Amino acid sequence: MAYIYIETFGCQMNEADSQYIADRAAASGYAMTANAAEASVVVLNTCTVREGAERRAYGRMAHFKALKRADPSVKLVVCGCLAEQDRDTMQAAAPHLDGVFGTRELARLGDALAAWRPSFDDDHSLADERLLLEPLGGHADCVGDPYAHVRTFVTVQRGCSYYCSFCIVPHVRGRFDNRPMDDILAECRVALARGGRELTLVGQTVNAYKEPANGADFADLLEAVHALDGLDRLTFLTSHPKDYTPKLAATMGSLPSLNPRFHLPVQSGSDPILRRMNRKYTVAQYREKIAAFRAHCPGWALTTDLIVGFPGETEADFEATLAFCDEIGFAQAFMFVYSPRRGTPAAHWEQIPPEIGGERLRRLAATIDRGVRAWHERKRGRIVRALVAGPSRKDRSKLAAKTIDNVTVVAPAGSLRESELRTRPWLDVRVDDAFTWGCVGTILGIAERYDGVAHPVDARSTIDLISSRFHERQTADAAPA
Repeated sequence: MAYIYIETFGCQMNEADSQYIADRAAASGYAMTANAAEASVVVLNTCTVREGAERRAYGRMAHFKALKRADPSVKLVVCGCLAEQDRDTMQAAAPHLDGVFGTRELARLGDALAAWRPSFDDDHSLADERLLLEPLGGHADCVGDPYAHVRTFVTVQRGCSYYCSFCIVPHVRGRFDNRPMDDILAECRVALARGGRELTLVGQTVNAYKEPANGADFADLLEAVHALDGLDRLTFLTSHPKDYTPKLAATMGSLPSLNPRFHLPVQSGSDPILRRMNRKYTVAQYREKIAAFRAHCPGWALTTDLIVGFPGETEADFEATLAFCDEIGFAQAFMFVYSPRRGTPAAHWEQIPPEIGGERLRRLAATIDRGVRAWHERKRGRIVRALVAGPSRKDRSKLAAKTIDNVTVVAPAGSLRESELRTRPWLDVRVDDAFTWGCVGTILGIAERYDGVAHPVDARSTIDLISSRFHERQTADAAPA
């Protein structure tokens, strides 16, 4: 048997690309493995948005060289954004690689997998040297765990045309390239037919989507996907404030299966910094977008991205960001100290000292964490319905799941079996405690569908789990505190 190992760095776009690679590999007769040492093909899907991800990717390339020394037949492949950026130098830096595939060459990688497959047909046993390798670490992606089918990323758009001064994405993924809506819907139908419960539409600037043939916009796409038979929940990532229109706000509020969580990166609460970032909106315009969002989607979670220590950021600029975050009250935020990226304008500007950036990040995290903790505390004592993700990484006797507003809940698995959760992946969890990272609780029931009747897991429970009563609690959970 030929095995393929895939390791992914970066964003949901890379996760979706890795799933495409896995599907192409399966069609060519490969099986997925979580152990790189037994793989015939090892794939690193890389990111270059942050310097740390770039360093880790090159470190993993060097790490995997041990596989090639032990068994020269192993194919080592690098793809993704770093492969696109360093395509002219990567092979020289890592000559043990068998292939470097840029972000627009996934189909060619799939063809290479099909071409390599016959060379593994002998299914020779692994050399003793490979079996004696030190553990290689890392985390395998796309391995078919019992719950892998319940969530699917569907790419609707690649690239970006906005050229923020800090961002490398347009340089490594190209300008906007929107998929035909019919192709997107066909992929969604396949995922639902496989037992999918939740679809996530992904794009670098997903709400800028335009149907190539007739100009239908992202709101039209949401309505078309929402109408598909068999869909439980729908969500999307990531949006740009420039493209958040009144039509999209109204559409979001009208679709009951859309998850009540909206991710809208603001990056900074200072107009001078937003101009230097080339973000194409002001703080006042972002505030107007949020007012429209909350008018149509009351009680939804609002999450964001923030960068501190951007070139030229003064203490006054940073204080404006803190005040804005206090005002808006984000339910979650991804926060970063600015990291210069090769090929971007901001990399050539005078940089903020690292110690100042680190100190500002700590202060921002303290502000954001207060809002996050308050959002999670609202769930204490309530019953929430959450989609199972798998065993908790810290305690395998517990299950981790995600609520529809993307909050992690962890609860003891008790006597629940994987076979039950494959067909009933929705958990009804009573939230017993809340933290900044998420919530802990007790599983009271499991359901086949999000709006279905739950099957009690504890015969002694007297809690009414009929779906109509559940929805009363869910509405209360979503209402503003």
